[in-house]
Amino acid sequence: MREPAQKRQARIAALVEARGSARITDLADELAVSVVTVRRDVEELAQRGELRRGHGVARSLQPMAQESTATGDTIGMVVPERNTYLTEAVQAAREAAEKAGLRLALHIAADEHGTEHGTERAVRQALDAGARGLLLAPRWRTEAEARADHAWLADLEVPVVLVERRPHRGSAIYGLDCVRSDHAYGVHLALEHLISLGHRRIVLAARDDSPTARVVRSEFAAQTAARGISEGCPVMLSSRTAGPDPSPRDEREADLAAAVRRAGATAALIHGDMDALVLVQRLREAGIEVPRDCSVVAYNDVVADMGQIALTAVAPPKGEVGQAALELLTRQLERTRAGRWAGAARHLELLPHLVVRDSTAPLH
Repeated sequence: MREPAQKRQARIAALVEARGSARITDLADELAVSVVTVRRDVEELAQRGELRRGHGVARSLQPMAQESTATGDTIGMVVPERNTYLTEAVQAAREAAEKAGLRLALHIAADEHGTEHGTERAVRQALDAGARGLLLAPRWRTEAEARADHAWLADLEVPVVLVERRPHRGSAIYGLDCVRSDHAYGVHLALEHLISLGHRRIVLAARDDSPTARVVRSEFAAQTAARGISEGCPVMLSSRTAGPDPSPRDEREADLAAAVRRAGATAALIHGDMDALVLVQRLREAGIEVPRDCSVVAYNDVVADMGQIALTAVAPPKGEVGQAALELLTRQLERTRAGRWAGAARHLELLPHLVVRDSTAPLH
């Protein structure tokens, strides 16, 4: 005879209360019912305020009341491997988390080209480890990769904030909180600086393997066209591994010195810093002096000041992005504790600034 729902839910509540938390799949096995049934019961219990639901887990209300600021909630932050750009954002998020009485656990998404499994696996690991909320910076080398992530991201049952990512309007995850740098404004700053120095022929050497890279490339095209100088402003990859598919030798990668000479360019905008340092060295090896013959602006300002020539750079507010993301997540966690699941999502954009150094000079 099938157990009545009310009695089954009472058993679920008792098990969760005794253990502090329990996986939905474990509860289904113990009660000899389907995962769908347990998930529905947990949802009803959470709505009645008898327990808290998470991603694949049910949690007792009791631990929340007993937690102190020294042992507060753990939140997970997922970033791609070998991504130095996000280091400052991670550090700022950690400091903000500590001030809020939270613990930030960092999870690295393996760079598995052609699949979404790296980010998804890291998210699952964070949730299995008890993360109550997530800061996510998926790599999203292509638009297709981003779309492939939307379905499972939309199904996450914990608070989520996207970091340096903003979903397209109408996508399944458009309602998620997000915070990113205004990279369109960053391109504007670089072009305004170079144009103010008299440069009208400017090469863009940029990456093409992230949402930020795609914004830099599209805005460079749009803004140079709006100024009527696009014909003298060619675009190339900043390295052979800067494209969406890093494994083969990408034919779009060109020699910057040759591109500068072919276009008669007197300036270059290079995304990102590491590529900029390499390409400036190649320019000099080809007899093109920076900034005498070619002014250079780097984009990111992570290590732009550490080369033989300190590079003028667009500096996105990386630390402020991490801090703002943590604040958005804290806001969601506070609503969850109070039993308020609904709330207006927030999409924040923070403005970069330009740091002028030794690599730019007036056109002679």
